[in-house]
Amino acid sequence: MKAAWYEKNGAPREALITGELPTPNPAEGEVRVKLVTSGVNPSDFKSMRGRPLMAPRIVPQSDGAGIIDMVGMGVPASRLGQRVWIWNGQFRRPMGTAAQYITLPSVQAVYLPDQCDFAAGACLGIPALTAFEAVRLLGDVKGKTILVIGAASSVGHYAAQFASHKGATVIGTVGSPRKADHARAAGVTATIDYKQESVEDAIRTLTDNQGVDGIIDMDFSTTVALMKEGVLKPHGKVVSYGSNSMDETPVPYRFMLMNSIQLLCFLVYDLPQDIRQQGLDGVNALITSGHIVHTIGARMPLANIVQAYEAVEGGTFMGNIVLDISA
Repeated sequence: MKAAWYEKNGAPREALITGELPTPNPAEGEVRVKLVTSGVNPSDFKSMRGRPLMAPRIVPQSDGAGIIDMVGMGVPASRLGQRVWIWNGQFRRPMGTAAQYITLPSVQAVYLPDQCDFAAGACLGIPALTAFEAVRLLGDVKGKTILVIGAASSVGHYAAQFASHKGATVIGTVGSPRKADHARAAGVTATIDYKQESVEDAIRTLTDNQGVDGIIDMDFSTTVALMKEGVLKPHGKVVSYGSNSMDETPVPYRFMLMNSIQLLCFLVYDLPQDIRQQGLDGVNALITSGHIVHTIGARMPLANIVQAYEAVEGGTFMGNIVLDISA
């Protein structure tokens, strides 16, 4: 089968290899998916650059979509031919979705509704599930004001849609007028260009000095400073799914204590089974009902995986970058 892999840490041009690998067969309880698309995420190039290899060869990427073409013992034959999307394809496993085929536990190949094409299906495992869980952790957001950090990002664009659909007023930070337009199309009521204006001052103006009820945060290392600057109401929540700095980050504990602030962090790869199922069901329900819009920034063949990684790392495109595996 055609595949891309790396055998050492490094930059995309230094580490990524494309070629032929043996086609896998499913073990008991597994399915084999003939992949049509594979999604590239920032975690993919971060792992390749710095995470110790768990095996001599790593086929990267956790997101993808395709068709089940073989099932292992114990898996109903009725799954054959089913359109599916993948989650955690390469999490704690050496074989991800940057290949023509992947074998994995049956539960990790989720039915892909007819309303969703394979390109969009490759955007669900990390971006859409992260956004769904972030909004879920905020609780009942109807009638509340939510600040989405990076509202034009892959996760932020989904989070803005999900929160807006649940009745929240969404404010989003963006980095350009073009990104502001993109965020507003997802349901963001007001945008703040953090490169041109003070986020704190803008929030005070937009909320009549009340602050927001919750923050969905993609970079805790900088967002932490917003908590005590009049941005977050007492009893507010900060839901964080990432940080540009993974080193220790001081928090304003006294402020958080005196204002009963909740800080909720999660890793989308490591959700409890019941919470994961809520996300899988919830995302598919939003797809089926037409309440989700996907943004594909670019589509490239598997042979161009180096360029795809460089584009994601450099922020060249707005939206998800998808590899067409069969191209």
